[in-house]
Amino acid sequence: MFEGLTEKLERAFKVLKGQGHITEINVADTVKEIRKALLDADVSYKVAKQFTDEVKQKALGQNVLTAISPGQLMVKIVHDELVALMGGQKTELNLKESPTVILMAGLQGSGKTTFSAKLAHFIKTKKGRRPLLVACDVYRPAAIEQLKVLGEQIGVEVYTEEGNNNPVKIAKNAVAYARDKSGHQVVIIDTAGRLAVDEEMMNEIAAIKQAINPHEILFVVDAMTGQDAVNTAKAFNDRIDFDGVVLTKLDGDTRGGAALTIRSVVNKPIKFVGLGEKMDAIDIFYPERMADRILGMGDIVSLVEKAQEQFDAEEARKLQKKLAQDQFNLEDFLQQIRQIKKMGNVKDLMSMIPGMGKMVKDLDIDDNAFKGIEAIIQSMTPEERQNPTILNGSRRKRIALGSGTDVAEVNRLIKQFEETRRLMKMVAGGGAKQQLLKQAAKAKKRR
Repeated sequence: MFEGLTEKLERAFKVLKGQGHITEINVADTVKEIRKALLDADVSYKVAKQFTDEVKQKALGQNVLTAISPGQLMVKIVHDELVALMGGQKTELNLKESPTVILMAGLQGSGKTTFSAKLAHFIKTKKGRRPLLVACDVYRPAAIEQLKVLGEQIGVEVYTEEGNNNPVKIAKNAVAYARDKSGHQVVIIDTAGRLAVDEEMMNEIAAIKQAINPHEILFVVDAMTGQDAVNTAKAFNDRIDFDGVVLTKLDGDTRGGAALTIRSVVNKPIKFVGLGEKMDAIDIFYPERMADRILGMGDIVSLVEKAQEQFDAEEARKLQKKLAQDQFNLEDFLQQIRQIKKMGNVKDLMSMIPGMGKMVKDLDIDDNAFKGIEAIIQSMTPEERQNPTILNGSRRKRIALGSGTDVAEVNRLIKQFEETRRLMKMVAGGGAKQQLLKQAAKAKKRR
């Protein structure tokens, strides 16, 4: 995410590296490089110029503290300006009404239908509400079927009206159904998109808005379309005055221009980002955390939150007790791997650790990286998993044969397990969460 922009900003800050103080000349050179980096990331020239003018003004107005180098000070100024540019703070969904009606809008291919299902899953699992998905895309082939499949996958009802090709009536009927009969607390209406902004599409989405008076209108946009995404957002906002933006495919090869520009152009907050195809690949948009990642500082707070979501407190207590008594075994090791897999893409998780972004950039980390490890452990008997010390040569040969690997891979896993057990025991002594939060505090100080 934003690797190209991160690298170019780092090069810009190097202009000030080793400088004893800030001057108009070295600030001008740095700002020029920052503006170039933003333009290369598909940020509009107007926004890039306003941003760098603000950075320059603040840099020249600062007294450099003894403990802070000019380069560090510039990083902090740019960080604060990035946070402001992207909205300052997170903006929550308005879920006060019951049922809350959420209208989804956007172009065809933006990931609107998939995100509608992701949002339903988020509301069901994270907010404890009962959502209803509504299929109002009556034009795209298989759009209704796609929503049905996704709804079944996440255990959410999908409202459809076979033979009705009037999306306005379908939306009205769905809201009435949720309000009067079904007990659903949130209604998410997936509407049709087009390949480009056109009057027919705008008239239709405006008619649906007028008919159902939604509490939230979310504009879904493909982050990989760059500046075109911003132009589309402006056209939609001028017509339907949406409440927030959703950036999908932010995990792709995006230059970041949409994320950095869209807030200042439409004056509407980015509320969510989509980071993959899985139904749980959805995050609330935090401007400060995104600024951290853009500047290569990682995102340790999000990493801790993801861990907390997946690791049960009681199970964590039992694990810590096992570690303290040196009883951590391969069965526990397998369970930890499965928990980590639930947290998301391994490469993305590693990039959240401060200082790791550059290291993992060129690494080819497959989502199935743990598959071989799982196969080896599952080829062991319960006794072998509980007591790895009995794994002699003949047992290891049998395990290698059963898992489709070789003895060298089995030996490597046993060695990794022993190293992991030692590391986890050490971390458990001070508390894993405290260790991560200390890293977060250090990252904040560096700013």
